[in-house]
Amino acid sequence: MRSWNSSISGRGLLVVVVLLMHLGVAVKSQLSSDFYNSTCPNLLKIVRKQVNTAIMNEIRMAASLLRLHFHDCFVNGCDASVLLDGSDSEKLAVPNLNSARGFDVIDTIKSAVESECPGVVSCADILAIAARDSVLLSGGPSWKVLLGRRDGLVANQTGANNGLPSPFESVDEIAAKFAAVGLNLTDVVSLSGGHTIGLARCATFSTRLFNFSGTGAPDTTMNTDMVTDLQNLCPQSGDGNKTTALDRNSTDLFDNHYFKNLLNAKGLLFSDQNLFSNTSSQAGSTTKALVESYSNSSKLFFQDFVNSMIKMGNISPLTGTNGQIRNNCSVVN
Repeated sequence: MRSWNSSISGRGLLVVVVLLMHLGVAVKSQLSSDFYNSTCPNLLKIVRKQVNTAIMNEIRMAASLLRLHFHDCFVNGCDASVLLDGSDSEKLAVPNLNSARGFDVIDTIKSAVESECPGVVSCADILAIAARDSVLLSGGPSWKVLLGRRDGLVANQTGANNGLPSPFESVDEIAAKFAAVGLNLTDVVSLSGGHTIGLARCATFSTRLFNFSGTGAPDTTMNTDMVTDLQNLCPQSGDGNKTTALDRNSTDLFDNHYFKNLLNAKGLLFSDQNLFSNTSSQAGSTTKALVESYSNSSKLFFQDFVNSMIKMGNISPLTGTNGQIRNNCSVVN
């Protein structure tokens, strides 16, 4: 009897393991790099052409398109909810208001795609491809974008206000937000490296310049010459809308210079510099080591950045019959 029960238990366990393996394969196979090969074979060329045109018109747009994909995936998953208009629009959330940009470029890409493949390609997938192309066209790495996402039906302004990492937050606070969507400390540091391109408004870092944390003095983790330069750019009486490079002395090239700046106390945002300067926690010690590694090896940074972008692009995608393929990215059908 014991032998028979053991045999049944063993077979049952085997069945469970096999089912779990199949489920794992199914989940991973929901998105694929060849998803539109038959339904929209020229998709990648269409998107690349439009992204290239946008960057030629305004080089800053590369960073803006990369950021849109990031801000989309952290709220409701990668479902293009960041593009929706309406009373609950994520565009009106504090991290995005007067900050997130590139919506017109995504609309232009969508129109070009619709002209050739109407009703086939999601806005969420366009965001993912545009982000990859923005990195590549800025001198960064390329990767095969996994596709097959569908578009969400609702925006989540509260989620954008609460879930998006803030430039004023510490390593530990940001790590918690990354962990909430299944990303780890390597992802925190490698994806922060996206700040190797783009600009930031004075409002996102001016608290570091005059009375940091109520000390009556600038943030001591910022290079003193840099403090002086930025105080001139962003006076206390200013409106906070002037901009400066996130990656000082390497504004538009996607490289590992951002990490070299952190080693020299030249990170612009508190959240950036804190990746290196905060050694008071285990998370901070880990991120500091990663910053040092990436500053020494652009190859390692590119490798980890690609892996993290693919992971981020897999945050809770809508697939199959869930969601829809929006005809217009800013409204549901």
